[in-house]
Amino acid sequence: MDSFFQRLWYGEELRWLSWLLLPLAGLFRLLVWLRRAMYRVGLQSSRRVERPVIVVGNLSVGGTGKTPLTIWLAEALRARGLRVGIVLRGYGGRSTRWPREVDSGSDWEAVGDEAVLLASRTEAIVVAGPDRVAAAERAIEAGAQIVLSDDGLQHYRLARDLELAVIDARRGLGNGRMLPAGPLREPRRRLSQVDLIVLTHRGGRRNGEAAADPAPCEGWDGPRPIHAAARLGEALCIATGERRALQSFRGAPVHAVAGIGHPQAFFDALSELELDVRPHALADHAALSRADICFADEAPVLMTEKDAVKCRGIADRRHWVVPMQLELSVQDVHRVSVLLDRLLGAGSAG
Repeated sequence: MDSFFQRLWYGEELRWLSWLLLPLAGLFRLLVWLRRAMYRVGLQSSRRVERPVIVVGNLSVGGTGKTPLTIWLAEALRARGLRVGIVLRGYGGRSTRWPREVDSGSDWEAVGDEAVLLASRTEAIVVAGPDRVAAAERAIEAGAQIVLSDDGLQHYRLARDLELAVIDARRGLGNGRMLPAGPLREPRRRLSQVDLIVLTHRGGRRNGEAAADPAPCEGWDGPRPIHAAARLGEALCIATGERRALQSFRGAPVHAVAGIGHPQAFFDALSELELDVRPHALADHAALSRADICFADEAPVLMTEKDAVKCRGIADRRHWVVPMQLELSVQDVHRVSVLLDRLLGAGSAG
């Protein structure tokens, strides 16, 4: 997300401009209300597919940790013996044919970087396409027994059985205003309608520890949130496959490249592990060239998984991908399990 909007939505410096944008935010709120009303009165209809659907989404634009949570859920469902399908928009993909099944070797320029990342990190059937209903049906045809919709909270045409809303615990809902005055795509009261709220805590901390992050839960209603600690794993050299503990990069500068919704979260996580970080923030979903990832010195270059899928043909021994995974407490894993038991116990899994 552009640093200007970070300051506008999450800081104090541009509060005056946010106030000036309130009329546009009011218009956007009206359009959102009208769209929801069309579904309520039947002018638009949601379509139910033949398998259970779990939506993972958020209210705010920018990175909150949806993709790591989708990966965590896919693995939890696979551990139950289910064949999982993951559907997503395929943002940035240039394909003229949708929906499209995606594997780890797919062309990210055709299907989007996040689709290739999900296919690489999970054993799920991944299908990308702007029409989530068509994508879900394709995944079911390919054998999916349950469908995860990544970033589908506002895609109401696809009926869902569970909704999970993800919030970055450090940034919360920002100033709580609708676009463009604030980061919200829907009013905060929408959280009262979801089945589970997941607060993601970024950083290098381990074992589910998240107390260092504030949890700005005031100002909205909804189910009691669970907490997911996002931790960084071992670095993997893109060119050679070598693995290194992140702590081994201490003592000398490292470049950090991030073209994600909230690049600073990646830089902060590395810094919290006492790395000397030289940050290079790029636009979310940015296409990368060698100029974006190669610098005048020979210092290592660390990057996110979403960026790494776009660098397979241009990376060398300096370039390392740093995976991120979520950790939940035993109590929060149990709360998720109860929801899944309730869903799957209804006989929907077929």
